[in-house]
Amino acid sequence: MGLADMDLPGPPAIARALRQRADHRAYGYTVCDPAGRSLVADWYRARHGVEVDPDWVLLLPCGPRTALRILLETVRERAAHPDSTRPGAARSPAPVLFPTPEWGGFAQLCRAARLEYRELPLPVGPDGYRLPVGPLPGPTSAVLLSSPHNPSARVWPADGLRALAERAAEAGALLVSDEVHGDLTHPGHLHPVAVTTVGPALRHLVVTLNSVGKTFNCSGIPSSFALVPDSALRARFTDALAGYGLWEGGLLEQTVQQAALREGGPWLDALLAHLAAARTRLADRLGPAVRSAPQASYLLWLDAAALGLPPQDARRALLERCGLEASDGTEFGPGGRGSLRLNYALPGSVLATVLERLQRREQPGRLERPDRPGRPDLP
Repeated sequence: MGLADMDLPGPPAIARALRQRADHRAYGYTVCDPAGRSLVADWYRARHGVEVDPDWVLLLPCGPRTALRILLETVRERAAHPDSTRPGAARSPAPVLFPTPEWGGFAQLCRAARLEYRELPLPVGPDGYRLPVGPLPGPTSAVLLSSPHNPSARVWPADGLRALAERAAEAGALLVSDEVHGDLTHPGHLHPVAVTTVGPALRHLVVTLNSVGKTFNCSGIPSSFALVPDSALRARFTDALAGYGLWEGGLLEQTVQQAALREGGPWLDALLAHLAAARTRLADRLGPAVRSAPQASYLLWLDAAALGLPPQDARRALLERCGLEASDGTEFGPGGRGSLRLNYALPGSVLATVLERLQRREQPGRLERPDRPGRPDLP
């Protein structure tokens, strides 16, 4: 339960596509299939009811983490050389801004790209976390956001995203929305796609990153796609990718992407029903320990003290008392102290075991490591 991957079988369509491609027996260089861009646009129209221009789409043979890392280099160059026609105009880029608690990869990738960053605390309301309001603190080169929110699985409302994009634009900053959990929005909720939520006047300052990896449990074959409305930024991003030997396309990457987007819809509908039921069972058991009601994905963000666990060592205590692994809240920045993140994308029988073991959390004592339960197919 400490991983951000599903312990469930992926779609049969992907397995069939990989077997068929393996039988081809020619595994050479592969160029990008332009039809893949229209396939992404069709997916957004069918699943989210929004229009994405296929020209915005970049089909990337790398995972979203790598894509974001290289995009941050593009941000750094854009901030350091705002006017490339003036020699000697280079300057130090302004820091990157992102919320806390937030996926720890943002901080790691900023450090790798040699970009300073600041973390902005997220306010908490009766229905969970809210996006910060008011002007951004100080100069900013980019605002990073996981949408839906990782770790709390909160779906950010469209008006909040628009307001944040407007404040980023006022600072001349790029808004980068990491939406790898966006297709996992639970029934009854809608996921606002950042580049289509903002108005046309702001789209040149917004990028959406997405992937079939989280949605269809195939992150082991890294791929992603970016929605970049601004043609100049698209060109710079493409050049930066090429500097690392990455070009649009990819042999297995395109095979997986196309099979998922063409045939994965019914499987995804069944998955979302399964996840929503698991969320309800687990959240009902944990009650007020749930810091923010999840509306997407398969993540539960918990208050360690409300679980009866020592906040300073909750991860170890949960493992020893219950035999359950979790992600430590400190991995998500200063706002994550005293919290735990649990992954409930589990088969029904495993979830039943989890619910039974959670009853032991207030009873200190070491639990022997159990045999791992089986992995029945997704209902």
